[in-house]
Amino acid sequence: MSVDMRTFLAHVELANPITTAAGCASSGRELAQFFDLHRLGALTTRSITMAPRAGRPTPRMAETPSGMLNAVGLQGPGIEAFLERELPWLAQRGIKTIVSIGGGTVAEYSELARRLADAPGVTALEVNLSCPNMEDRGRVFAREGSAAAEVIASVRSIMRYDVPVVAKLAPDVADIVSVARACVDAGADALSMINNPLGMTIDTEALRPSLAAVTGGLSGPAILPLAVRCVWQVHAALPGVPLIGVGGVMTGSDAFQLVLAGACAVGVGTALFHDPYACLRIERELEDLLRARGLQRLADAVGLAHRPPGSAPRHLLVDSEETTP
Repeated sequence: MSVDMRTFLAHVELANPITTAAGCASSGRELAQFFDLHRLGALTTRSITMAPRAGRPTPRMAETPSGMLNAVGLQGPGIEAFLERELPWLAQRGIKTIVSIGGGTVAEYSELARRLADAPGVTALEVNLSCPNMEDRGRVFAREGSAAAEVIASVRSIMRYDVPVVAKLAPDVADIVSVARACVDAGADALSMINNPLGMTIDTEALRPSLAAVTGGLSGPAILPLAVRCVWQVHAALPGVPLIGVGGVMTGSDAFQLVLAGACAVGVGTALFHDPYACLRIERELEDLLRARGLQRLADAVGLAHRPPGSAPRHLLVDSEETTP
C-alpha cells in the first residue's frame, strides 16, 4: 500500500512533510552535495538579517548529553547577498524554499519582508521571533503575544498574499497558546514550533561557562518532549492552523509523534550535523510507520492522538478489506 505523503502549508502543497530547520542547512548548497533537494518537502534557510553578521564569539557550540547548545548568533551575509547569490540558486532549481528572517526591530522585519515580497523563489516566509527586541530593553519578541503580533502584522501587510507567513515560536513562555493565538490573529498563516529553549553548561575543567555567550539554544533529542507538548497544546486550541513541528527529531518515530500531536510538517535540524541524509531517512521511516498502521495518507495522522479512543480517520484501514467510513 502506498501512502500519500503530501501536505499543505496554508495553501501551498508540499510533496512530503519533511523540511530542514532554520540554521541547520544554510541555504542548501551543502546538502545538495549529498542528494537532490527536490526530495525535501521544503528547504528552510538560515535566518536572514538586514546587515551581514559575523555571529557570536567562540566557543559558540557545546555538546550536551542529549543534544547540543549553540550561540551562533544568526551569522550570515545579510539580505543583499542572499538576494544576489543564495535565493537565485534555489529558485533556478525550483526548490521549495521557506525563507527565515530575523530582526531587532519591527522596522527591520518589515524591510526584510519588503525586500523579499517580489523576489522569485520564496515559497513561504518564516518569521524568527526569538530575536531580542532592541527597542524594548532586549526582550525577545516571542515571549510576549503583543510584541510577536506586531511583527507578524507588519510582515503580513507587506508580503504577497500567495506567500504564507509562518510565525516561529519559542517555548520559553508562560503560555505558548496565547502567543500562538496572538500571531494567528495578527495574520500568521501557519506556526512553527519550537525554537530552541535557552540552556547553559559549565566546563568543570576551565571552571567557566562552556559558551562565550554563557547561554545558548538547546537542541537535539532532549527537547523533543517539549516540542511535542507545545504542538499538542496549540493544535488543541487552534486545530485549523497548520503547524510545523520542530525540535529533537532524529527518527521517523520522532516525526510521527509530532504529526500525531498536530503537526502537518516536521523540521529536521541537529540530526543533519552528523547525518546529511537524515531528512530522507526520516521521511522514509515515517512513511513506513504510517503504512504499518494502515494509514493511507499523512493527512489522516495529523492530530490523530487528540481523537477519542476508538475513533479513526476516514481513510484508516481496519483490515485488508475494509475502510472505516
